[in-house]
Amino acid sequence: MLLKTYETIKVEKAEQHKGITFLTLNRPESMNALNTKMALEIIEALEELKYDENVRVLILTGTGTKSFCVGADLKERNGMSQKDWKRQHDYFEQVTEKIREFPYPVIGAVNGYALGGGLEIALSCDIRTAAPHAALGLPEAKLGLIPGIGGTQLLSRILPIGLAKEMLFTGKRITAEEGKQFALINHVFSSEALLEETVKLAETIAANAPLSLKSLKRAVNKGTETDLATGLVIELEAYYKCANSEDRLEGIYAFNEKRSPEWKGK
Repeated sequence: MLLKTYETIKVEKAEQHKGITFLTLNRPESMNALNTKMALEIIEALEELKYDENVRVLILTGTGTKSFCVGADLKERNGMSQKDWKRQHDYFEQVTEKIREFPYPVIGAVNGYALGGGLEIALSCDIRTAAPHAALGLPEAKLGLIPGIGGTQLLSRILPIGLAKEMLFTGKRITAEEGKQFALINHVFSSEALLEETVKLAETIAANAPLSLKSLKRAVNKGTETDLATGLVIELEAYYKCANSEDRLEGIYAFNEKRSPEWKGK
């Protein structure tokens, strides 16, 4: 079910899969390159979905089988003033920030090229699945730049530091299978089955308590940014929020009554 009409993205609820929403980058004519319009539409959509009580998992992917996102649309940037470039980059920063800060789990289904800002978008997701032909890379050094919307920080938090630096210094691409070996990609599925298998993963997640999902994401994200002692405080705070919730009681009742829980997110 299409939620709202946009020019550069599609936002749809999976009708047969409760709690799962798709956000699809939809500029196939430019390999789903990120331009200003797309950035603004992603920001708007994520802000709306953040308050949608029916969302439990967001799947972020690209139109077609060739490209997830090849990064910034360099044609749009041709002749752009420094002021407009900075304004655009601010929007791009907000895109990856809003993905990282989205309250529920976000799965990036990488259906093809994920390069530059496209890989940074994928890195901002909580989990990544990929088609076998997907190619991942941060080639900014080849263009006299460095990643600027999270690439250096996110990649080095996922990969061993030496591998992250090699990818960044060389600008080389890696395959989906290599990404899986490095734990950059969680699962590699056939191109035909990528979305179907990603939805199955999302269903497993969406079946769990919404408050638990939100609390888990926050505890992991915030906890890994600090020392262990502080991280444990963050975890305990999230634990008691769940422990004192209506859903915890519902989970116990459902378990004892051998039925599926009816979560309220409270």
